Amino acid sequence: MPTRTTTTKRGGKPDPGRPQIRILFRKAIAMGPGKADLLRAIDSSGSISAAARSLGMSYRRAWLLVDTMNQSFRSPVVETLTGGEKGGGARVTDLGQEILARYLKMEAKAAASVRKELAEFTRLMATR
Repeated sequence: MPTRTTTTKRGGKPDPGRPQIRILFRKAIAMGPGKADLLRAIDSSGSISAAARSLGMSYRRAWLLVDTMNQSFRSPVVETLTGGEKGGGARVTDLGQEILARYLKMEAKAAASVRKELAEFTRLMATR
């Protein structure tokens, strides 16, 4: 799985020094920083519920995010696995891996292209 440069500071708060990209499909966000984090966590844990726990979100929320991604792309981004010795799980598909890699590349390009302007802009922000 591609590595990700952190878009959030500790505690899950967005880093004002880094832009965030959201890709819309109809009225839904097909891909964004939270979904990228979720894909990485699913890939790492092999489970939607374990990924949700590691990100501090409910299973229902994680499942809804996965469902939105799966409906937004031409084939599933995450597949669920049934039964078995370990009781099933989930995996990020090859398409999911490609989507995540492309998203992270776009995010890095966006950050690099506005680095100077963003630094100047964030100096104008409140420090509270």
